[in-house]
Amino acid sequence: MVTVGPELLERFPRFSLYNSPYAAHEEGCAIDLYPHEGDWRESENETDDDARETAAPSPVAGEVVATRSVSAPPKPYAAEEDHLIVVDTGDSLARMLHVEPAVEPGDEIARGDSLGEMVRSGFFAPWVDNHIHLGFRDSDANPFRASGSLPIELADALELAGVPWDGRGEVLATAETYAILDAPDHPASGKRFAGIAPETGGVLDGGLPHYDGGGVLRSDSGGEPVSLAGQRVGAAADRTIEWDDVTVEANGTPITGLSFFFAREALGAKLVCPEVDFEVGERVEVAFAR
Repeated sequence: MVTVGPELLERFPRFSLYNSPYAAHEEGCAIDLYPHEGDWRESENETDDDARETAAPSPVAGEVVATRSVSAPPKPYAAEEDHLIVVDTGDSLARMLHVEPAVEPGDEIARGDSLGEMVRSGFFAPWVDNHIHLGFRDSDANPFRASGSLPIELADALELAGVPWDGRGEVLATAETYAILDAPDHPASGKRFAGIAPETGGVLDGGLPHYDGGGVLRSDSGGEPVSLAGQRVGAAADRTIEWDDVTVEANGTPITGLSFFFAREALGAKLVCPEVDFEVGERVEVAFAR
């Protein structure tokens, strides 16, 4: 078990443990770190013809012991190769993916030092923003195998705020494959991480229902049904959720799903909707059809 605390997350405005279809995330053994707010927010703040920010600050300190490039699934929006950076932290091996390395074996790095530039990986779904995938292994483990990462837990010092949501909101911004609502609002922007809360308590994480499962953290109701906006959406065993067979609808139109994560600055529900266009200012009500 590896405990992740505030010092590792201080440079990242968003993170997620379960918002991915891959086994390490489904088992709670990896964390995705988002150094920037996302495509929609960066495009709003763009002043020139600057490309999307891709700087990748290191979440860990230690010695770089390996880098490796691998072929990625071919996607029209993605690079042909992905990359692995392995850092010996002294306690474990940290494995980081989706960064083209500007470091090499033998380099000593501190938290916040540049690892290189994030790449848009073929392992991403089109609605996923650039991020750093982080997992940990025992110091004597094989760092190159896809499996074998240690479970990750969040330190008690990392305060998470669960924010209730009734399924309603106004479209604040759009990107090519998703829309961001203005609700629920962040209760303490810049001061702590927050996420959408199910009615049974805790904070939701993951993709409903486009990934098989998700997570509910800081909940005391393990094993109970998980409900959102007055409707059941799944069942929790410990902190892992198995989603029910539901379809997410926005204003009565089916969409791919909802994306849950932890945010320090701006919250708002994320509608994954590559097949549906929403307009900024449009009122939206989300429901779940069976």
